[in-house]
Amino acid sequence: MSSTNPPFRASDGERDRAIDELRERAAEGRISHDTFVGRVDQALRAQNSHELSELVADFPRKPTVRQRLTDAVSAVSEFTTRLQSAWRRPRLPRLALPDDSRIRFVVGRGSACDLVLSDLTVSRVHAELRREDDGEWLLVDLGSLNGTRLNGWRLVGPARVRSGDEVSFGDCGFMVSSQPLHQ
Repeated sequence: MSSTNPPFRASDGERDRAIDELRERAAEGRISHDTFVGRVDQALRAQNSHELSELVADFPRKPTVRQRLTDAVSAVSEFTTRLQSAWRRPRLPRLALPDDSRIRFVVGRGSACDLVLSDLTVSRVHAELRREDDGEWLLVDLGSLNGTRLNGWRLVGPARVRSGDEVSFGDCGFMVSSQPLHQ
């Protein structure tokens, strides 16, 4: 003789909850009318709680109040973290792209460079901006020791530069601007 306990008999409240969930899923279009009718019939004939739970087991679980509250707190926390990160980001000086006829603009620590940066993380001849035939600018690292970055990514080849991009030469960062600085 088996010592397993028989399943609990289904209460009217459990039947009503199962039928309500079936009704909601049918209204959402997640189950067809025929499936709805068949499962309601099974719910009315179910003899125990297990049979009722099987009728709605293939539906995604509705989030509990606790889960919704946890998700809301998580979303607010993520937003707050992004806001704080953006607020703490240093205000970068502008690097105005040349608006004259130059096709090459060299950045480095050396005195012959177009933009001279005295920071020791900048190589003597660090990088250059090259104007393409279409008027767009390319940023090229010239074998610098500490690298050139565009929007946080270290350059491994020439990259197109646009107004609003962040560029850094070693530890010196700038916000690219297409409008020349007024002096």
